[in-house]
Amino acid sequence: MNKAFVKETNHEDDEDDLPGQPSLPPGTKNYMTPAGHRALREEFERLVKVERPHLVEVVAWAASNGDRSENGDYIYGKKKLREMDRRIRYLQKRLDNAVVVDPALQSNLEQVFFGATVTIGYLDADEGTPLCYQIVGVDEADPANGKISWISPLARALMKAREGDIVKFQSPTGLREIEILEIRYA
Repeated sequence: MNKAFVKETNHEDDEDDLPGQPSLPPGTKNYMTPAGHRALREEFERLVKVERPHLVEVVAWAASNGDRSENGDYIYGKKKLREMDRRIRYLQKRLDNAVVVDPALQSNLEQVFFGATVTIGYLDADEGTPLCYQIVGVDEADPANGKISWISPLARALMKAREGDIVKFQSPTGLREIEILEIRYA
C-alpha cells in the first residue's frame, strides 16, 4: 500500500507527553523526595532488567512462528514493546533531570517548603477535620493519600506560609481559605 494513504505516527516524539502522566512547567526542575526518586529508579530498573528482556523473548518466539501479519502474539508483543520503550525513555528523562530534596535536611522548619507535611483546616467549611498534605514531586503526587505536587494550586499557596497563617487559594470549587495548623519535616 502506498504510504500516502497510511496514517503513521512517530512514537519517538511522544516520549514527553505520556497519557495520564504529569508534566513539568517549562524551565522548572524536577524536584523529588528521596522516596519518590527511589520508586522511579526501581520501576526503571525493573522494566530494563526484567520485563523488557522477557517481552523481547516473547516477541522473538512469536516471530519464529511464521507469518507475522496475522500473528497476534507478535503484533501485540511489538505494541507492548513500543509502549514499554516509551515508558523507559520517559523514566530515564525524569531521572536524569531529577533534583532530590531531602525534607529531613530542611533548615528553615518554620515555613512551608518542598517536602513539608502540612496540617491545614478549612475556614470556610463545616468540616472540622484537619487535613494533612505532604508537598512532593510531580511524579510522586497522590492526592488521595495526602501527597500533593509542588506545582498544584494548594501547594503553591502554602509555600513560605507559617503555622497560624491564613492562606487563600483557588480550588476547583472556588476561592478557599485555610489555616496552617502544623508544619513538619520528616
